[in-house]
This record gives sequence, structure tokens and C-alpha cells, in this order.
Amino acid sequence: MAEKLVENITAMEEDFAKWYTDIVKKAELIDYSSVKGCMIIKPAGYALWENIQRELDRRFKETGVENVYMPLFIPESLLQKEKDHVEGFAPEVAWVTQGGLEPLTEKLCVRPTSETLFCDLYKNDVHSYRDLPKNYNQWCSVVRWEKTTRPFLRSREFLWQEGHTIHATYDEAEERTVMMLNVYADFCKDFLAIPTIRGRKTDKEKFAGAEETYTIEAMMHDGKALQSGTSHNFGDGFAKAFGIEYTDKDNKLHHPFQTSWGVSTRIIGAIIMVHGDSEGLVLPPKVAPTQIVIIPIQQKKEGVLEAAGKLKDALKDFRVKVDDSDRSPGYKFSEQEMRGFPARIEIGPRDIENGECVVVRRDTRQKYTVKLDEISDFMKKLLEEIHNDMYERAKKHLQESMYDAATYDEFKKIMNEKPGFVRAMWCGNVECEDRIKADTTATSRCIPFEDRDEISKTCICCGKPAKHLVYWGKAY
Repeated sequence: MAEKLVENITAMEEDFAKWYTDIVKKAELIDYSSVKGCMIIKPAGYALWENIQRELDRRFKETGVENVYMPLFIPESLLQKEKDHVEGFAPEVAWVTQGGLEPLTEKLCVRPTSETLFCDLYKNDVHSYRDLPKNYNQWCSVVRWEKTTRPFLRSREFLWQEGHTIHATYDEAEERTVMMLNVYADFCKDFLAIPTIRGRKTDKEKFAGAEETYTIEAMMHDGKALQSGTSHNFGDGFAKAFGIEYTDKDNKLHHPFQTSWGVSTRIIGAIIMVHGDSEGLVLPPKVAPTQIVIIPIQQKKEGVLEAAGKLKDALKDFRVKVDDSDRSPGYKFSEQEMRGFPARIEIGPRDIENGECVVVRRDTRQKYTVKLDEISDFMKKLLEEIHNDMYERAKKHLQESMYDAATYDEFKKIMNEKPGFVRAMWCGNVECEDRIKADTTATSRCIPFEDRDEISKTCICCGKPAKHLVYWGKAY
């Protein structure tokens, strides 16, 4: 009987949800914990998050952001100060009522987000226009008591970054809000090879306590949307609720304006569902913890492992590993495909004799024969090409899964029969949003920044005069 290679992964066309679960488990990205709804992020998964964190942190700091860390717990009285905010998070909050053997005099919330904590800080630190702006970010975990969970996409505790800034004027806050959304969009394109749609959330979908919420929406392989990053302009609402004031140059008192913005480990879910295939992960080269795996062929023969080691040394500018495990080459090839390493290099006695090696890219499985003394330059160009090709394929999928609807019957037919986004006009009334969700399970994803086409003059749902073009879709 032939050796069984990597365990089979459910075909995405057969069962997308099972395909996703198979990948995160068999690629050893996560494991389930004894705490229901919480996941263990294993080394392969955490290495992805480390690369995401490192790159985003660099980009944040280029815009003048500094990192801080806030407490895990929020006193109930502090959380209650901003009415809309606490109402928005109330169903998801976890509470601590006892410390050690003693009941607490005041309940403590396990942070679902940290706006109130930052307001408490600003109240003590912001007094004059000279104290502004403050551009902060923290890398931490938060807890939201979700009823339905799925690895990376929705869990009761998850890792993220949350940026918090405070400014003298609304315009400065708005500029920062849009700036950080663009940072996220550029990061997704340049680092993760994921195209996104930038836009504004409707009032129904915006963050609790925000005046405006901006979003980047990515499309998964099954046509569903994944909100991949958000940026919020809070105006001066939090400042008023918390009594934060500053004196301007004329010694007059004003309330400052705040923003918040975040990306979480759900972006790893986006990487899986945008780029993966039925053999497993397909990782974009820039985020891949291992960019190249070298697989020695007939490794027990003299000189083969030595040649693999020299090849690794020649590729010192990349993240490379040599798979010298006691497995067959066929098993190693299958494992490389399942784990999504962007490229593998095969080298055996005949290759050594010819001064060459075989390179196989993960995304297309195309093979190249490359001279050993040219391998570094070749791999630099190839990995860039892989990134660009992955982005273009994802962009093509997004564009081909976009539909226009001018009537409600047409809208419902598309939503029921075709995965993807539907562009349709909307009157601005929440009643229409609610009806669309009830009829189709689709929600408004965003009012796009860059797409101002007028498909019709009337709302897709009620027929009243339309105010906005909206992207609608089913979402994770």
C-alpha cells in the first residue's frame, strides 16, 4: 500500500466551512481549548500574526504613532459614562465579580475594547493645546462573549491592535481616521495581496459611540464579505462624556476630538479564505513565516544534505528552511502545499551534478530549472511575481463577483443565486436595511469612497429617492 501523505482536506467547492476548518487544523494554525469559544494559536498561526504585527507596527510608527498598554479590566462606572458605547457592547461583556475570596465592591469588565480607558488617561494628560495630538496604539487581547465562534473569524478572546488618538479639531481627527484606513488598505494590498473596498459604514453598522466608521471590506473565495479593518471618528462625544477639556492659544476651553482604529487576528482568516485552495494554505510571500522550503532528494546520498545547506546559505535574505525529516519527497511536497509555503526547491544528485535545482511555486505549481549560482536573484523576482499574481487573481475574483441591481426582485434573485457583492441604491432609512437583511440575510457592507455610479434614482427596497450607492453582501 502506498504511503499516505498529508490528510485530505475537504474540497472548498464541496463544503467551504468544512474546508476552512480542515485547513486551520491540519496546517496546525490553531487548536481548540478547554475554554469554549477560545482558541489556542499554535506556532504556525502565531508566526503569521507576528509578521502582521511587525509590518503594521512599522507602518503605524511612520505616521507618528506610539505604543502603550492599558489595563485588562474596566470598572463598571467607567464603562457606563458613554451611553451609546456601553449599550453597543453590553451583550458581549464578560464581568469579574470576585477577587480571590472576596466579592468586589464594583464589578470589573474584561475589556471588549479600550475607549473608556483611554478617555480616563486623556482626562489626566490633556489640558492644553500643547498636549495635542496624542497618537497611541496598543497590542493586546480583548474579550467579547460571542455566541457562535469560528477560528480566527470570531472567538471570545482574540488578539488585535487598537489605535486611539486625540486631536484639537474635528478636521484633524477626520484626517487621522481616513489616514489609518488607508494604512490598512495599503497593508492588505502590498503585504497580504488582498484587494479591499474602502467606504463608510451606515449608521446601523457603525461602531457604538462613533460619529463615523470607515471600513475596508474584502471578498472571500465563497463570495462572502469579511470586514478586515475599521477606523472610527468619535467626534467630541467621548470627551464630553468624560469631561476632557483643553485650553487653546487664546486660553479658551474646548473638548478635543478622538479616533479609534483596529485590525485583529481575523485578518488571518482572510488570508486563508482569499488565497487558499483545496490542497491547503496558499500564503502570500511577504507574510509567510517560511517563504522557501528546500527538499533534498535522495538525501542519504553523499553530498545532498551539504548541497541543501549551501543552498540555504545562498538564500540568507529569505525565510528558508531545509526539510531533512525522514519522510518521502512525495510526502514533503504534499505537506509544503498544505502549509502554503510560497515556493519549494528540490535538489538531488543529478541537480548537483548539473549545477542547478528545481523551483516549484505553490500558487500555480509551475516548475523552473534554475542555476545554483543564480538562485538568489531568481527567487527575489519569483516571490515578487507570486505576490503580484496572487493579488491580481483576488482582484479579478472580486470584480467578477460584483453585480448591479436596479429592482428589488433582481436584487433578491442575485443574492439568492450568486455569491458576491451587489451594488444597489439606498434611501438612507434603517427600515430598508432591516428588510433587506430579513429577506436575504445580506447587510450593507459600505458606502464606497471611490465608486459613485448612480445605478438608479430610487432605493432598491422602498422605491423612494435614493441617497447613496451601497455595496451589499453576506458576511462573516
